Amino acid sequence: MNNCYIPLNSLPLGKSCKVRNLTSEGLIRRRMLDLGLTYDTVVKPLHKSPSGDPIAYLIRGTVIALRSEMSSMILVEAL
Repeated sequence: MNNCYIPLNSLPLGKSCKVRNLTSEGLIRRRMLDLGLTYDTVVKPLHKSPSGDPIAYLIRGTVIALRSEMSSMILVEAL
């Protein structure tokens, strides 16, 4: 079942997804949860910076920029 989950940073711009798992631990995990990245949350990548990192995501009605190292620890299912 986990085979259909991909890291958030590999999702194409404009394609919505749902959070399925956080692979981080400790303070980073707590930060993700504080940002609203809980199971079943819908996330949509909106814009990439000119260098490609960070990427702006729409999360619960708020635009949040996440670096690739952090977004790679968020496993999602494309919608």
